[in-house]
Amino acid sequence: MKAALGLLAVLGASSVGSTALADIHVLTGGAPKEVLVELVPDFEKKTGHKVHIAYAVITAIQQKLAAGEKPDVVLMPAPALAAQAKSGVMRDAPRSDLGTVRVGVVVREGAPKPDVSTLDNFKKAVLSAKSLVHSNPAATPSGAHLAKVWERLGLADAIKSKTTHRSALDGGVQAIVNGEAEIGFYPVSEIISTKGVVLAGMMPNEVQLDTVYAAGVLRASNAPDAAIAFVNFLADPAHAGHWKHAGFEPAN
Repeated sequence: MKAALGLLAVLGASSVGSTALADIHVLTGGAPKEVLVELVPDFEKKTGHKVHIAYAVITAIQQKLAAGEKPDVVLMPAPALAAQAKSGVMRDAPRSDLGTVRVGVVVREGAPKPDVSTLDNFKKAVLSAKSLVHSNPAATPSGAHLAKVWERLGLADAIKSKTTHRSALDGGVQAIVNGEAEIGFYPVSEIISTKGVVLAGMMPNEVQLDTVYAAGVLRASNAPDAAIAFVNFLADPAHAGHWKHAGFEPAN
């Protein structure tokens, strides 16, 4: 009888452990912020898990991981996430592509919208603007891309003195709202919910950047089952509308 009761106690403990609620720590770039605001509460309500999110620019995320920081889930551009998997930091699966975000041209609400419908018009708008803002080329994929665009179009020297480097997370979009910058260039998902700015248009296709965001689970996660459930939840096709509403297009 005692043996039977002991076995039941072990099985009961095992069952509780397998369904234990977890804290899921997420480290992410700024692009998915709007969709996470929408989806995380739903995930928490359905599962009972608690999601803790920290936002950082991509280079900072890479530095944190290299320094040994161990979140459970990371969201970042797919190539950067694949590199982390190759180095052994991330699990190979699940590693889900969540959506593609493009770079938009942003102005203050109520200000004239520059014509950026063609490459020539885009160049004219950049040259005629009194001040510009975009992410630091050394900190984010969009910032690095824009630095290459300015060089390619022969604009780098002409706009150097009027360009401020500031990520959306560090107040770059707010600088447009405050009138500190006339035109900004940011992934659409990073500006879509900001009051006081409007999208003047997308960067022309010839100089556009398509960034696929992906999510993965750390090998060293303290809550791997819950982390995997969260990644699968974000990638669920039923949530495609949330990603689209937040400025993303399908990843494929």
